[in-house]
Amino acid sequence: MIHRRTGLPAALWLLGAMLPQAAAGAEVSMAFGDNLPPYILVQSDGGIEVDIVREALALRGHVLRARYMPMGRIPQTFISGQVDAIMMDVGEDMSNRGGHYASPPVLYDNIFYTLRQRGLRITQPADLKPLSTIAFVGAARRYPDWLGGLGGAAYQERNNQAAQPQLLAIGRYDVVLSDRTIFQYYAHLQSKLDPRFKLPALDEHAFTRADPRDYRPVFRDAAVRDDFNAGLQQLHKSGRYKAIYEKYLRH
Repeated sequence: MIHRRTGLPAALWLLGAMLPQAAAGAEVSMAFGDNLPPYILVQSDGGIEVDIVREALALRGHVLRARYMPMGRIPQTFISGQVDAIMMDVGEDMSNRGGHYASPPVLYDNIFYTLRQRGLRITQPADLKPLSTIAFVGAARRYPDWLGGLGGAAYQERNNQAAQPQLLAIGRYDVVLSDRTIFQYYAHLQSKLDPRFKLPALDEHAFTRADPRDYRPVFRDAAVRDDFNAGLQQLHKSGRYKAIYEKYLRH
């Protein structure tokens, strides 16, 4: 059963209603990126990231109003007072802009994928030089030591990552840089759309550790931030956090 006002499963809403609340329930307008399946799904007003934020807030009586926009616009919407919160600061410190940082609801686990049959090793930036690589938009700015020296047709960045598993499988690119969850989501989706598609065995090359500071939401109200952190902790303890991930990866 779903609680009508919050969209939260009724059992979790009842649990949240019994918890002490630091701030009166409020509507919280929050800026998210404009589409990043399975984390952000604009058409359904959901996704892993959106659902986690929504349910963490709802456990303390707040209602999320998600606003979707290009990543580059997100910091300015907070600075100008258009929203109450933003999903991440996109590299612009909001501490002196009235922002209160919260715990990250998700961490992006970016890794290099290659076909196992190729036997490729990627342990240092020089290993990428002779290879063709496709990545998400902004990857070279985030990882300049690894990707900054790549260019031309051998290195491409694309906002839509849906084709990455297929492009790797057919050998169009030697390397795919992707978040693990995003890559798995699209690989499963491709198999569902085309039963003939079978992703070959892959090697995963870890090259960095996710920095939680890159994925922290920012709230204008410190009390709402505290409520969010408490709700997020409760989602982890209850197992609901894991269930949200499984919901979107099961298809």
